[in-house]
Amino acid sequence: MQEAAEATQGIHPWVAAGLQRVRAGVLIAGPQPDWEQYHECAQLAEELGLDSMWVADHPLILGDCWTKLAALAVTTRRIRLGSLVSCVYYRNPVLLAQMAADVDRWSGGRLVLGLGIGDQPGEFAQLGLPFPTTRERQQALEETIQVVRGVSGTTPFTYKGTYARAEQGRIPFAPAQQPYVPLLVGGGGERVTLRQVAHYADAANFGPHVHSGSASSVEDVVRKYNALRVYCQTFGRPVDAVLRTHLTLPLVLGETKSAIADKQEAVSPGFREAVRSGIFEGTPSEAVTHYEALIRAGVQYLIVAIWYDDLETLRLFGLHVLPALAGSAGREQV
Repeated sequence: MQEAAEATQGIHPWVAAGLQRVRAGVLIAGPQPDWEQYHECAQLAEELGLDSMWVADHPLILGDCWTKLAALAVTTRRIRLGSLVSCVYYRNPVLLAQMAADVDRWSGGRLVLGLGIGDQPGEFAQLGLPFPTTRERQQALEETIQVVRGVSGTTPFTYKGTYARAEQGRIPFAPAQQPYVPLLVGGGGERVTLRQVAHYADAANFGPHVHSGSASSVEDVVRKYNALRVYCQTFGRPVDAVLRTHLTLPLVLGETKSAIADKQEAVSPGFREAVRSGIFEGTPSEAVTHYEALIRAGVQYLIVAIWYDDLETLRLFGLHVLPALAGSAGREQV
């Protein structure tokens, strides 16, 4: 017992709870679904024993993620709720800190705050925002983390960055979660993003899609985790302090090839093209083989995006795929 406690010291409880088993979460992808679809998906995720439900942040494409997270906070009982990922340019960081604290408090301490730099120039333009360079957006992410953490403390916080600022800021209503709301940073860039993950975050997230890290092969995953390990050593953090999550965007499962083909035909060509670099389509047994390889590469936590009207995929994943992966720990290569 003492050895286990020492091994998880300095690791967020949500991360530590899953070091010996593979967990999973779900995200709804595709056109803006209505509330009933979100609620039905959340209920099914809880029934199937999934660990979390995630909401993307494209307010002019999919609607506001924090509105959905607030609603899910008071209509779910057990699952974690997370933003995947909240764009640091779309909200003032002090306001973001309070929004996150509210959702965490209303959910009884179940939020994971996922942050990212944004990837849709058209959406920035519609919001009246310039679309800075990648390096500028990475700096804005780092400064936002400083402000969100600073104003969530017990004393007024002042910070004067280039992109994020606070003047004697302190949110009036603290989150319920202790010691703090866990932070996920999205992206797989090996020079900057994974360094930021190792320095600040409790979870990394990337996948094969071009906007989620371009980790299209097992070799890509291994290489990125090796980079993350080196950065963790640089900052004096155990590698297991950072939960290694993987995003499939989207997952499409069918019991037969013809069932999968039917689902392919039901999706508009535009949406299929948008997710071409990240999609996995197959039977449950093929999915098990796919995810076993990722787990051997070091993945600890699976996040599967499903089409908004494809709860069958979630059922097949929860009933047949995830149980088959239950004995894996996702620590072999890292």
